[in-house]
Amino acid sequence: MTPAQRSRCMSKIRSKDTKPEIRIRKLLHSLGYRFRLHRRDLPGKPDLAFPSCRKALFVHGCFWHQHFGCKDASVPKSRLEYWAEKFRGNVARDLRSQKLLLDAGWEVLVIWECETSKPDALTQRLVAFLGPSGRAVDAISLKPAGRRRGFAEVCEKPSCQSSNVEDGAVPYSIVKGGSPDGSIGRPISSGQR
Repeated sequence: MTPAQRSRCMSKIRSKDTKPEIRIRKLLHSLGYRFRLHRRDLPGKPDLAFPSCRKALFVHGCFWHQHFGCKDASVPKSRLEYWAEKFRGNVARDLRSQKLLLDAGWEVLVIWECETSKPDALTQRLVAFLGPSGRAVDAISLKPAGRRRGFAEVCEKPSCQSSNVEDGAVPYSIVKGGSPDGSIGRPISSGQR
């Protein structure tokens, strides 16, 4: 590619409202969650913020944020020094933003672009992180309950009343510290929140 062609291609890459982000927003909305987008008053401008429960969600592209062990986190073959510095800066900025959010009393979850292609596993992670929504979620199928005349049905099952998807479930990307594998945090039990 010529420099002009490369510049045109790179200018079309968006930092917000990406396909993975839109996928997650649609999923969360269908599950009954409500959120704020790209809050500038929070460190790192999380893609989705849930102010009532002080939780923030980042949707990271595997290439740009270098998802450790992912096939999509390749490094270009030309201008190696430039790309190494660019990726190092992105990862450092991500960790800095997440630490600032943690210090401010927020919980953080990172969803990687490659994870958005598996909706069932993604739904489980999101429900485990966010807890019950305003709309009842069937803990067995993890699909939103049906609606009647515009009102959400209330689920009477004990499993829907707790914030865990199932007993003993451990959300594995809730930040409580750094992780060498590139994910955001180590597993925590629901009692440590």
